Amino acid sequence: MKKVAVILSGCGVFDGAEIHESVLTLLAIEKNGATWHCFAPNVNQHHVLNHITGEEMEETRNVLVESARISRGKIDDVAKLKAHDFDALIIPGGFGAAKNLSDFAFKGADCVLHEDVAKACRSFAKAGKPAAYLCIAPHLIPKIYESGVEGTIGNDKETAAAFNKMGGQHINCPVDDFVYDQEHNLLSTPAYMLAENISQAESGINRLVTKLISLA
Repeated sequence: MKKVAVILSGCGVFDGAEIHESVLTLLAIEKNGATWHCFAPNVNQHHVLNHITGEEMEETRNVLVESARISRGKIDDVAKLKAHDFDALIIPGGFGAAKNLSDFAFKGADCVLHEDVAKACRSFAKAGKPAAYLCIAPHLIPKIYESGVEGTIGNDKETAAAFNKMGGQHINCPVDDFVYDQEHNLLSTPAYMLAENISQAESGINRLVTKLISLA
């Protein structure tokens, strides 16, 4: 049975992993006859936001501990993730991907990736194993793969420009589809960068995960 590593970035769209995307991803993996195991960096979140008001809260939360809420405790420190233990990699979106896996939300194209996240992702790239990035997570791609790598975050001009500035080649993509860079064995889909509801997010995620598992 194929095994998929999933990197989460907390719990909640504004300061962690997008919960709908994460759960849809885990469900799609199982529906395609594969198994999953989650990973996350063992660090504090950049900040904690009230998901009703959007205001910052005066508290500290750990990315790994918060991510465990989504995975029901089936999770390890991303520092332990090695490509040789899995057949494929997938990273759901949510602002945590751009705040906790990197600082893209604050520095754009000049962002720096979390060291353990970068090391894990690059191990899959080096091994030529299939990897997939959802929603805003594709901003990580140009920092992982060589110049010219293809990916999508939908059609947001500012984010697409940053993607290209980092050395990638952004491709506009509708919510129900995905971009496949065959040379790098890499997939990406807009998900909630474009989706207006869970059903729309599911349409692209399901297609992407089905392709990912077929490549693994």
